[in-house]
Formats: sequence, C-alpha cells, structure tokens
Amino acid sequence: MSPAVTTKPLRIAMWSGPRNLSTAMMRSFGNRADTFVTDEPLYAHYLKATGLAHPGADEVIEVCDTDWQRVVAWLTGPVPQGKSVWYQKHMTHHLLPEIARGWLEGLKNAFLLRDPRDVVPSLDAKFSRPTLADTGMAQQLEIFELVRQRTGRVPPVVDAADLLRNPEVVLRALCAALDLEFDPEMLHWPAGRRTTDGVWAKHWYHSVERSTGFAALTTRRGELSEHLVALCEECMPYYEALHAHRLRT
Repeated sequence: MSPAVTTKPLRIAMWSGPRNLSTAMMRSFGNRADTFVTDEPLYAHYLKATGLAHPGADEVIEVCDTDWQRVVAWLTGPVPQGKSVWYQKHMTHHLLPEIARGWLEGLKNAFLLRDPRDVVPSLDAKFSRPTLADTGMAQQLEIFELVRQRTGRVPPVVDAADLLRNPEVVLRALCAALDLEFDPEMLHWPAGRRTTDGVWAKHWYHSVERSTGFAALTTRRGELSEHLVALCEECMPYYEALHAHRLRT
C-alpha cells in the first residue's frame, strides 16, 4: 500500500540562478525527514524549447519530461512519498514566457541570490561567454515582482553570502518566513549523489557531492576578464534590487 498523501502540503518553490548555492540549499531541505525535493523540473522543457547546447542536454531531454504542462500538474499535485513539505529547486531562466504563471499562487515562493562577481566566473567555466540571460538574474527579479504583486507581500529572499556567513540564523529566518519549523538537520547532510538529483549532476555537482554542509564564506575574488566585468555590471541592478529585500538577521 502506498503511503498516505498529505492533504495540505507546503510546496516551496525556490527560485535561483545557476551557481547560487542552489544545490546546497536543496541538500539542506532534503535532509529534513518531512521533505521531498525536486531538482530543476522545468529544465528539460527549457532545453528542448531553446535548443541550447548545455552539458548533457540530449540526455536531459531524453530522460526528463519536456512538457511543461505535465510538469506543472505534477508539481501542484500530491506530494511524493507522503511527505508534508515539497521543496522545488527552480532555475529562474527555465520559466520561459510560454509557461503559465498562475500555478505559482499555490506555492510558497522564495528567492536565492548571489553577488554576480561570485556567479559569473563559475558560469564562464561552463559556458563560452555567458550572457545576462544565462545568469537568470533579470528573470529572478521579474518572478519576484510577479509574486509580490499577486500576494501583496514581499516573498523571502536569501543572499548566499548571508547564508554562508551564518547558516543556522539564515535558515531559521527562512523557515519562519515560510511558516515552517526549523530543523537542525538542515545544517548538515551526508556526502554523495542523491536519487533526487537531476541526470545533469555529473556535469555540475562535483563540489556539492563532496560537501557535508555549507562552506565557510570566502571574500577572495580573482580578477575578471573584460567581458565578465561587463556582464557583472549588467547583472548588478537586478541583484541590488533583490538584495534590498533579503532576510536580515
């Protein structure tokens, strides 16, 4: 017999750009006994629709559901494994214009952001000359404003630097904003890959697979090439607009 399905689950949509500690945050929530996690469920649709040559794109399209309507129906349906919390890790740029937005109203939306100066060097290592669209920052602000307009409330925003500086304080504040009880198990997790990780894990998750918790904050930054300096400058207004609403601890 399958486990009972929770009738009033808490569905959390965490909207992030790439290289924003999003997988570490997924690990944190995934270590809760009451939580099921989902890894970038709209990625396959995004890759098929855009035709972008991401690492492992063909495999992602073959293995994962490329129909955003079916994916959304699943994300808003019964929580798998009878859990009471469903943590959904979303990349902001995966929410393409053709994807409806109404389903977001049935979720608790939160936002994870990171200083562009920490994002773009890592992104540049994966893509040749990344663009603003690759960072997801413009889309992140767009989704934030949509959620704020429709709910009349400022959704929780976590800055990665604050999270690394004091994980417990920030996670407690995030849980409170989500009407969720904090669980100390969120502060650490076993190393290794998860069955809930996307098939793209082998291309992106090397560092987090070795981790057992949030790494200490480092402020050392290497010198950026000219095109990355320009990209950072393009990203900064979006980052600063969201940063102004971050959870303060």
